[in-house]
Amino acid sequence: MNVRPAEHPQIKSPSSETLRARANRPLSRLLAVFFKEFVQMRRDRITFAMMIMLPVMQTLLLGYAINTDPRHMPLVVELRDDGPFVRDIVSGLVNSTYFKIKATTKNPAEADAMLRSGEANFLLVVPDHFEEKLVRGERPELLFAADASDPVAAGGPVGAVTAIVQTALAHDLSGPLAKLAPTLAPYNLVIHRQYNPAGITAYNIVPGLLGIILTMTLVMITAIAITREAERGTLETLLSTPVKPYEVMIGKTVPYILVAIVQISLVLLAARLLFHVPFTGSAFALCLGFLLFVCTNLLLGFLISTAVRTQMQAMQMTFMIFLPSMLLSGFLFPFAAMPVWAQAIGECVPITHFIRIVRKVMLKGAGLADITGDLWPLVVILFVIATLALIRYRRTLD
Repeated sequence: MNVRPAEHPQIKSPSSETLRARANRPLSRLLAVFFKEFVQMRRDRITFAMMIMLPVMQTLLLGYAINTDPRHMPLVVELRDDGPFVRDIVSGLVNSTYFKIKATTKNPAEADAMLRSGEANFLLVVPDHFEEKLVRGERPELLFAADASDPVAAGGPVGAVTAIVQTALAHDLSGPLAKLAPTLAPYNLVIHRQYNPAGITAYNIVPGLLGIILTMTLVMITAIAITREAERGTLETLLSTPVKPYEVMIGKTVPYILVAIVQISLVLLAARLLFHVPFTGSAFALCLGFLLFVCTNLLLGFLISTAVRTQMQAMQMTFMIFLPSMLLSGFLFPFAAMPVWAQAIGECVPITHFIRIVRKVMLKGAGLADITGDLWPLVVILFVIATLALIRYRRTLD
């Protein structure tokens, strides 16, 4: 008995005419490209993360961290006389929220060193026999010195200090002393804008450009150069050689130090000849800070190259690091006006310390002793980045 095999329904593939008809539909072509891009975005996680994080970072930094009205600026008081009038003046400065007392001293050299090193942004000098002369109506001088190397940071407090002192002494100049409070103040408040008396913006911006240019170029060049070798396959040949990781890291970064020397020479030459920015400090101190900063940036680029796969990702990662570095370094906005959390992040950024070093040396006449507070953080950051870069590179070797 013949049994006919069960008939299975055949799966018919679309004909060529059907495929051509579908391909001719604009909506089908559009959807095909649309879904293809989503697949590409899912595969390129670094780019997708940049697209999400950059708007969030810009909103947080520009909304919370950036402030052009600095408050609680460090003030050192050189106190050669003490009494109720002086204490009221100091209390008035603190209560205004513009200032916070960093230190009180009787040593003029110590007070000047704190202003030059950046430990304090303002200096109040109360001279000898101030209260005695004030009561006698001799109008003693009260010196208020401001670090005007950053005109934006100094502008608000300098403009408010006269009214603050008058308000602080208003209740003291009553009764028997009411005769001392007519239209003319019983004291002479002398305001010195040190290091940049004219408030020239170029004196503040041009030295900071050294850090911005070096950060933007050196980190990106190093990261892209090493990533390009990985894309072309030449890095695999290097990995097969007996060259040690630290030798690769040094060999890859040292040539760019020469490029950085050319860059800083051109910027310093332009600063002096075109913008007439003074250079009053130690050249050795500037060179030491420059060397540490350049090495830090080059190793940061090396570290980025171990975390990305393409040159485009290297550029994106560099920009991701460059944006907060520029905003939180004190280059465009007063560092002291930022909230505490933003200052904590800014202290971990190499460019913050380098900009301070350049401004101290060029504008304040600082020497090596005056910049030690910014040299040792650069050394720590350099060590951390170098360690991470070596660890990441060893994993690549494995």
